[in-house]
Amino acid sequence: MDYKKLIAKNISEKIELDLETIEKLIEIPPKSDMGDYAFPCFTLAKALRKAPNAISIELAENIAKEGFEKVEAQGPYLNFFVDKACFSKDTIEEVLSKKEIYGSSKIGEGKNIVIDFSSPNIAKPFHVGHLFSTVIGNSLYKMLSFEGYNCIGINHLGDWGTQFGKLICAYKRWCDLTALEKDPIKELLRIYVKFHDEAEKDPSLEAEGRMYFKKLEDGEKEETELWNKFRSLSLIEFENVYKLLGVHFDSFSGESFYNDKMDEVIEEIDKKGLLVESNGAKVVSLEEYNMPPCIIKKSDGATIYATRDLAAAEYRNKTYDFYKNIYVVGSDQILHFKQIFKTLELMGHDYAQKCKHVSFGLVRFSDRKLSTRKGDVIFLEDLLKESIDKTSEIINEKNPQLKDKEKVATTVGVGAMVFTYLKNNREKDIVFDWNEMLSFEGETGPYVQYTYARAKSILRKLGTFEGVADYSLLKSEEEFELIKLLEGFQNAIFMAIEKLEPSILTRYIIDIAKVFNKFYNLHRIKSLEDENLKKARLRLTEAAAQVIKNGLDLIGIEVVEEM
Repeated sequence: MDYKKLIAKNISEKIELDLETIEKLIEIPPKSDMGDYAFPCFTLAKALRKAPNAISIELAENIAKEGFEKVEAQGPYLNFFVDKACFSKDTIEEVLSKKEIYGSSKIGEGKNIVIDFSSPNIAKPFHVGHLFSTVIGNSLYKMLSFEGYNCIGINHLGDWGTQFGKLICAYKRWCDLTALEKDPIKELLRIYVKFHDEAEKDPSLEAEGRMYFKKLEDGEKEETELWNKFRSLSLIEFENVYKLLGVHFDSFSGESFYNDKMDEVIEEIDKKGLLVESNGAKVVSLEEYNMPPCIIKKSDGATIYATRDLAAAEYRNKTYDFYKNIYVVGSDQILHFKQIFKTLELMGHDYAQKCKHVSFGLVRFSDRKLSTRKGDVIFLEDLLKESIDKTSEIINEKNPQLKDKEKVATTVGVGAMVFTYLKNNREKDIVFDWNEMLSFEGETGPYVQYTYARAKSILRKLGTFEGVADYSLLKSEEEFELIKLLEGFQNAIFMAIEKLEPSILTRYIIDIAKVFNKFYNLHRIKSLEDENLKKARLRLTEAAAQVIKNGLDLIGIEVVEEM
C-alpha cells in the first residue's frame, strides 16, 4: 500500500487541493512520536482563511482513518500513525513478491534521457578522475531506467583537438613500436609527456603539432590512419575497465563524430545574428549575462570543443527528442556548460532548458598532485587491481576457507571503489584512503556487502519461510524502524533522480545496513522458541537483503552471497 497516496486521497476528500500537490507536501517526521507521516497545514491557511492549527484539528476530527492507528493534530501538523501490523505486512510482502523490481515504476515511460558520461581522452590513460563521471553516470542511467525512462548512455570520447597533432608529431619522432604493442596507452602517454618536455626546449614543436592536426582535419591519409590507430587501441584499453566496472554505453560518438556537423551550427549562429568577431576569433557575446564570450572559432579558423558541444546538443535533440540531456562532467566545466546552454537558448532552442550539467568534485591524494602532461597519473585499471589485491589479503586473513575467493575479492574490491565515489555529495572532493575504503566497518562498500552476505547466511542456515507470516509480532522499535526504511526505497530513488544525486540512494543503503545489523544484534532468530515470531523475522531478513541488493545494483555494485 502506498501510504502517501492514501493520505493524499483522504485529505483531498476534505479540502480542494489536487492529489499531486498534497502528496508532495507530505513529510516524514524527524521523531517516531510525531507519527510516521505528517501533513503541514500552512499551505491551506490563506485559501481556507483559518489558522494552520485550527485546520489540522478540523482535519484530524473528520478525515478517514482506515489503515492508521490514529490521526492527530499537533500544532499546525496533521500526523498519521500507521497500523503497524498492516504496514509491516504490506511492506514485507510487497518486497518479497516483487523482488528485483521492488521500487521500480513506469513513471518515465515514453521519455528519452540522454546521459553523457565517462568520456575519457583517447591515447591517454583512464585515470582515477574519470571514475567519478563513470560511476555517477552509470548510477543515474540505472536509476532512471529502473523508473521507466528510456536512457541513452553516450561516451563522448575526447578524440579530437590539437593534442592529436602533438601526439602524431611525438609518434613520428620517439615512439617505440615494441612498447606500443605491449602496453599502448603507457607508451602513448610516454611520448605525449616527452613532447611537452621537448617543446619547452624547442618551441617550434608546438607549430609542428598544429601542422599535423591541420592535416588531420583536412583528412590526410597518413595522419588519419594514425589517429584511427590511437582511437582503436584506446577503446580496447577502456573496455577492460568498463568490463570490470560492469558499465556499458549505447554510443561511443566522441568529438570527432561532430566534425561534419559544425558548419551547419556555425551558419545557424551567424544567421541569428549572434556571431561576432573578437580579437580575430568568432564568438557569441554573453557579456549581458555576466559571462565571457562563447568561442565558436579561434583566430586561426579552428573550432574548439564548445563548437562540437553545440553540434552534439542539436544532433541529440534531433536524434533522440530528449526529455532531458544530462552531462556528467567535472565542476571545472560549470562555466563552459552555462555558456553552451545560454548560446542554445539565444539560438532559439527551447530544449536548452532540458539540458543539465551534473558536476562533481576532484579526486585527491594526500601526498601528490596529478598531471597528464608531466606523466604523473595513476591508471584506473592499476588502482582497481590494487583494490582487488588488498581485498584478497583481507579475505585470506579473515576467512581463508571462503569459496570463490578470487571472484569475491574482485566484486568487493571494485565495489569498494565505486561506493567511495558515490557515498557523499558529488560536489565534494574525494581524498583517497585505502584503510577507510576497504574497511568492513563503517560507511563503506565492504560493510554493506558484508551485511547482505550476513543476511543471506542467516537465510541459508535457517531456511526461508513461504507464505504469510504474523507480522503483528514484529513489535520492537528496531523491527519497525527497519520496515519503515524498506518502505521508503522508491522514495529514496525518486529523491536521487530529482536531484541527480546518487549519494542520496547510497546513504539510504547505508542506513538499511546499519538498522538491519542493529535489529539482528538485538533480536534473536535462531534460538527463538516462538516459531511464528521466527518466521516473521526471517521474512523481514529476506526483505532487507532484497532491498540492499536492489539498491546496490542501482549504484552499479554487485553483491556476494558469502564473505
